[in-house]
Amino acid sequence: MYVNSGYLYNSRIPFRETRLPLRILSAGTYQLHTWPKLPTWRPRGRVDWQLIYISAGAGHFILDGREIILPAGNMVLYQPKQEQRYFFLGENSSQYWFVHFTGNQVRNILKHYKIPLDGYVLHTGISYEYEDLFKKMRDELVDCSSDYEEMLTFLFRELLITMNRRMNEGAPRIAGFTQDEVTHAKDYFREHYNEDINIERYAASRNMSTSWFNKCFRSITGISPMKFILDVRMRNAQILLETTDGTISEIAQIVGYDNPMYFSRVFRKEKGLSPLKYRKAYREKLLKDT
Repeated sequence: MYVNSGYLYNSRIPFRETRLPLRILSAGTYQLHTWPKLPTWRPRGRVDWQLIYISAGAGHFILDGREIILPAGNMVLYQPKQEQRYFFLGENSSQYWFVHFTGNQVRNILKHYKIPLDGYVLHTGISYEYEDLFKKMRDELVDCSSDYEEMLTFLFRELLITMNRRMNEGAPRIAGFTQDEVTHAKDYFREHYNEDINIERYAASRNMSTSWFNKCFRSITGISPMKFILDVRMRNAQILLETTDGTISEIAQIVGYDNPMYFSRVFRKEKGLSPLKYRKAYREKLLKDT
């Protein structure tokens, strides 16, 4: 079994925070390999809140007297004083992440991010973003760097935002592998948008066929990879036209076009105005508004 956790003030004793809106008490992970079974039973629950994310395998939870098997891609939210009874099996190579938290505004914070409080199970889908945020919270608790408690609350809120987006935008219906590949592609395209990106070569570098990658990308984003790259180029071209005096040739080069005339045609098609007319219209509006 593998365990890696961090605790506030290095204390395993939970407490109920009454002064501050939110405090993170602990975070970490358990991963089972050779360990046959890892059970937890707290008949009276805890005084704090707990959020469990199943990242691999499955967890067995006794909820309202019934055993429910939850596969990876689900979270379980325990409120204070709720009975906690669950176990994980090594034969499934199960792994889960957890965070304990407390505060006098926890319920309102969860409601603000549209986290359901009328049950236990949250169908959030699988994502490396979740693991990354749990890891960062654990590391903050271990390292205790300056302002780490404030950073913990920021990371936890980011986790809630990510959960809300996944649950309300349909992402949980997408396989975790597919979701992460598209996220990786979007990050790559944003960083390299001004380079000569070949979709076939990119898909091959990720061990995917071009058609499968295009289909998955469109199913999640609603647009093709090339349209995504085009949108990034046009957005950055707009920023340069609005905030600099660079020539059209210079701006075209910066956003990935060797031919300024071709860039102007593409920009006009996407934005309805030529680059020069767009800049003029923007600055006239800016002067009028000020």
